[in-house]
Amino acid sequence: MTQRYLVIRLSSIGDIVHALPAVSALGHSFPDAEITWLAEKRYAMLLEGNPFVQRIITVDTLGWRRRLGSPAAIREILHAVHSLREREFDAVIDFQGLVKTGIIARICRSRTRIGFERPWLKEAEASIFYSYHVSARGRSHAIEEGMALVEHLGASCIAWQFPLPDSPEDTRAVDTMLQEAGISNFILVSPGGGWLAKRWPPASYAALLQRAVRETGENVVLTGAPVDEPDIAEIIRLSSSARVRYLPTTLRQFIALARKARLFIGGDTGPLHLAAGLGIPIVALYGPTDPVRNGPFSSDDIVLSTHEPVNHTRRARKPHYLEGIGVDDALRAVCERLARTA
Repeated sequence: MTQRYLVIRLSSIGDIVHALPAVSALGHSFPDAEITWLAEKRYAMLLEGNPFVQRIITVDTLGWRRRLGSPAAIREILHAVHSLREREFDAVIDFQGLVKTGIIARICRSRTRIGFERPWLKEAEASIFYSYHVSARGRSHAIEEGMALVEHLGASCIAWQFPLPDSPEDTRAVDTMLQEAGISNFILVSPGGGWLAKRWPPASYAALLQRAVRETGENVVLTGAPVDEPDIAEIIRLSSSARVRYLPTTLRQFIALARKARLFIGGDTGPLHLAAGLGIPIVALYGPTDPVRNGPFSSDDIVLSTHEPVNHTRRARKPHYLEGIGVDDALRAVCERLARTA
């Protein structure tokens, strides 16, 4: 009889990337199982072509919140509930640990609802919705924490796998962008971040890139979401280098672009986690979040951290850019990481 598992990891980019090895391990360990993944509509493309995920159910919880009470939102919610309940699952695995994801787990037709014990939940109240509570004690990285959930079901892992989309269409689009810009070898830089304290100042990025172009001979490609464009424009202006360019991409095009990069530079944000999953060399700039738990995991990658008290929330009375990492230190890290790759 086919086993059916439901994975709940709605968002965001980095968190979905961190859940991929655990779901891959589940699929490897139970090759005849049917795995369904529940994800936010805007991030579902990260699961396209995943050989371990047979079915994707999408929701739009942020959109529903804005349109709560509208007939369209009610129809979408009812459709999602129907999709979750139309078949019975042998187990529901909640990687997110929120009250809303706990409620979703409870709505599903499954007696086995697996989540973390309270210390590892984002919202401790979510624990009331689980039938089994898993400890992540002794697990340092978020990927290792997620692995504990599927190990509870008997899954095992030999090596972490990140089956991210690999679209020929997006690869061709990126090749065209690079060719038209006259760029071959390049360093990829993503200066954005979920909140201001994760983001290195534009002036620091500009100084680093100006010197990196001169000392390494590499081109630099800046990338980011539309919200990052003011910072990107400032970096380009201050760097005063024709070899520092901005290439706007879709999320799938970013993945194709990252696959071609010689090095990635950025903070604790989705593009960095995608680069890590793709095996791209990384220089990471960390501040309020913990690089041991959330950072790149290759021993060759270099993490520069301010070693400030860890704060994984967006709350700050006086938000400011990430401070305490010098341009000289970042340049040394860039040169050293490129040398390790060579």
